[in-house]
Amino acid sequence: MAAPKKGRGPSGGQGRPGRTLALILIAMAALTGAMFWSGDTTPRLGIDLAGGTTITLKASPEPGQSQSAVNQTNMATAVGIIERRVNGLGVSEAEVQTQGEENIIVNIPKGVDEEQARKQVGTTAQLYFRPVLNVAGSEPAQPTPSGSPSPSGSASPSKSPAPGASAGGDKADPPAAGAPSPSTTAQGRPVPAGLQKAPSPKASPSTAPSGAPSAPTTPGATTPAPDAKLQQQFTALNCADDKQRGKVGKARPQDSVVACSKNSSGQWEKYLLGPAELNGKDVDDAKGVIDQQSGQWIVQMDFTNEGSKKFQKITSKLSQQPSPQNQFGIVLDGEVASAPYVRETLSARAQISGNFTQQSAQDLGNILSYGALPLTFREESVTTVTAALGGEQLRAGLIAGAIGLALVIIYLVAYYRGLALIAILSLLASAVLTYTLMSLLGPAIGFALNLPAVCGAIVAIGITADSFIVYFERIRDEIREGRTLRPAVERGWPRARRTILVSDFVSFLAAAVLFIVTVGKVQGFAFTLGLTTLLDVVVVFLFTKPLMTLLARTKFFGGGHPWSGLDPKRLGVKPPLRRSRRVSAPIDPKEA
Repeated sequence: MAAPKKGRGPSGGQGRPGRTLALILIAMAALTGAMFWSGDTTPRLGIDLAGGTTITLKASPEPGQSQSAVNQTNMATAVGIIERRVNGLGVSEAEVQTQGEENIIVNIPKGVDEEQARKQVGTTAQLYFRPVLNVAGSEPAQPTPSGSPSPSGSASPSKSPAPGASAGGDKADPPAAGAPSPSTTAQGRPVPAGLQKAPSPKASPSTAPSGAPSAPTTPGATTPAPDAKLQQQFTALNCADDKQRGKVGKARPQDSVVACSKNSSGQWEKYLLGPAELNGKDVDDAKGVIDQQSGQWIVQMDFTNEGSKKFQKITSKLSQQPSPQNQFGIVLDGEVASAPYVRETLSARAQISGNFTQQSAQDLGNILSYGALPLTFREESVTTVTAALGGEQLRAGLIAGAIGLALVIIYLVAYYRGLALIAILSLLASAVLTYTLMSLLGPAIGFALNLPAVCGAIVAIGITADSFIVYFERIRDEIREGRTLRPAVERGWPRARRTILVSDFVSFLAAAVLFIVTVGKVQGFAFTLGLTTLLDVVVVFLFTKPLMTLLARTKFFGGGHPWSGLDPKRLGVKPPLRRSRRVSAPIDPKEA
């Protein structure tokens, strides 16, 4: 019969525990190095610790909509609109995300007025139709010797915010031969094809420099010339600068305004726009569809009764203007989503044609349909935390964690003595893995350590210590049965392993359910609890067990030193009794 390999226990223990320890130590070093390399050496703090405002919005259908309107598509559209609105406040590192099926969480860092933030995220997004007075490239315009504007690439609507047009000539280019013509809908009604994405601008000797906006001068002009201050703002505007772009577009509907957009080639363009002629409430419905005649994607718009009258009036005027004054900008929250030009007078129904893809046509249709947010949102809760209060909460959480950890260590030292060293080293390994992962998950997935998450980390100390206790007690049970330490370490591991896995599985399952069914800050507690539970399994299997195997080979632990925590006398192990021959006792005869 072949002898068992050296170092391998009778229960399938690890034959080379040193390699396993080296593996987890290398992983810890790699995570620590990645943390320092990324520059994020501390976990990202949540609003309740760093200070700021958290707004929880609950979605419900618009009047006349069914509950099915609260779906993933509409929620994603709402998140995009609200995110643009929050960014319009000049907020950095703001977070807008869905939680569950009906909630949107808006986290705004400190330094932002709470009342202004609440108005921005909870109110209807503003969609306006404004006539275009001038278009230019994104850089501050400089007049060329010929007086012609620098041409920019043709624009095509894309994901919001997306441009619709860029034109700089005196006259709109005629539509291409393949441009969609009036078509018939499924209901049999003709659809006017009076709107088309503006072509690429062409230089013209008579065109004013792009830095000097020119107002319409022909009869039927829709707006008066903008004032000199707005003209200077348009000339100096650089849409490629985030700070400058964040300050434009904030004007009353009756005022002229400058706005930015990005064309199909990814270049920023700036627009000078007149007062709003329509708003998002005038659009009854809009959607991206395929033109049956051309096979191209187009966007169909239906207006309300009041919107039809306004649209007919503005398109009648714009169709008589030269380019770019024959365009109107569809402006969502201060950015131009599209800027088609008008070829004829339109009223109740119109279509926008151009080089649309399916996605860009559907995105523009969503923008037009949801000039307001696609759903109604009401505030479920608004929480504002100052930086000072957040710092106090963080300190209180850390103190509570330190007290809990100290009590656990005191108990381990008092009861397990030398075995407490293994438990403390395992807790340190778990702490290093938890800290580095939390620091890396901040920039990776946006994880922020809030106060409930700190509570989850504190609870995890007890869960991790419980795993050590289970293993230690199994070893001590084996010693009580008369085995020496090295066989006891290997024989106690299979039973301890089974108990640890079942316990951690129940803990992780509870964390997963809590993460799924809750919203808000409670999810931070559930996420941290689940993460630390997984790390507990890693540490016990790859650190505690091999470390215990190595220390069992030392004289201090293997010899059962009184301070090792494995002293047979302290564990109540009695020496085996000597076997002796029994003397049979005489049996008294029984009486009959």
